[in-house]
Amino acid sequence: MSPLPRTRLLAYGGLGLPLAFAALPLYVHLAPFYSGVISLSLLGAILLALRFLDAAIDPLIGALFDRFPHPRTLVALSLPVLGLGWIGVFTLPEAWPVVPWLIVMLTLTTVGYSLATVVHTSWGARLSNVPHERTRLFAAREGFGLIGVVLAAALPTVLAATLAEGLARMGWIFLGLLLVFATLTLVATPPMQRSARSPGLRQMLRPLANPAFARFAPGYLLNGVAAALPATLVIFFIDDVLQLASHSGLFLVIYFLSGALGLPLWVRLAKRIGTLDAWLLSMALSIAAFSGAFWLGAGDLVGYALVCAASGLALGADLALPPALVADMIDADPAPQPGAYYGLMSFFAKLTLALAAGLALPLLDFWGYAPGGGNLFALSATYALLPILMKLGALAWFWRARPIGHPGVAPC
Repeated sequence: MSPLPRTRLLAYGGLGLPLAFAALPLYVHLAPFYSGVISLSLLGAILLALRFLDAAIDPLIGALFDRFPHPRTLVALSLPVLGLGWIGVFTLPEAWPVVPWLIVMLTLTTVGYSLATVVHTSWGARLSNVPHERTRLFAAREGFGLIGVVLAAALPTVLAATLAEGLARMGWIFLGLLLVFATLTLVATPPMQRSARSPGLRQMLRPLANPAFARFAPGYLLNGVAAALPATLVIFFIDDVLQLASHSGLFLVIYFLSGALGLPLWVRLAKRIGTLDAWLLSMALSIAAFSGAFWLGAGDLVGYALVCAASGLALGADLALPPALVADMIDADPAPQPGAYYGLMSFFAKLTLALAAGLALPLLDFWGYAPGGGNLFALSATYALLPILMKLGALAWFWRARPIGHPGVAPC
């Protein structure tokens, strides 16, 4: 089969940009945006509850997609819900109580975002039956996504002097990006290859009966928590250990741009040595990067920039290669259900964010760290050494399967 044309890669991947653009402010900017009008304890409870809702509905969405496999219709329905909810989240109401407003708008955003991402991923898995071509499709999506993350990280401070005003202005940019790239994806992406039957909703956990996916899941969770821990603590690390708070935006841009620039490398490497082996190499690179981060101290700007570049490069593999591995597992399933697989995968990915926060923050509190001071060794160890241990665990978990692997095939 001839390679997929670049126009098809761009058409499919384009939707990744506004989806990633929408996600970053929800994790980075939402808490400071509402901290002046809602107590932090109440805000934390709301976010924790809705984050678990976000994770829990993904397997259901995947099962619904397998039952009613109409990606264009489902994505088209999800995007107005996402757009309305996202604009509402970053608009403080004048005539409504703030807490109910936030809960309603954040629920709309969560449902719209989850529906769009699960369906979009499942659609990509069924655009080609060639493993390397699917890797290219997912890499295109994540490349656009990383561009969206960089834009979302930079725009609030560029558009206005205050966070609230910057986010409000950014909302109109988000709607424009959503309209343009959604139109591109919905119009120019070809239909997916259909499975032979439409399974019932009770089959949403069927992927766990696939031995390859069941072995894949624990390693994926370990690797995901290892990646989420530094993301949870990065601002604390920059502010207190490096004492370079004014450079946090620069470090984030280096990190995400390195991830975007590294995607073509991982795609070529996956074709040459196999998708699993390429992913394992990225884990080794991440381990080396965070080994260096542990020894950094106040003022180490260049050293941390190098850590961001190396760990960002590894990020590209974490984003593009696991979905391609799961697509190979779907191929081996006698009754393939891509929605169920990617619904569970999305659930695991979001679960890692909750687990990282639930593990890192209590540990730091127990060890005596407080923002602005305290036990900085505990912060460095939790930020760098704990992810290294988990990455080593994930690498060892997948290494057992490596001798029976083949390029482009997931022997997990």
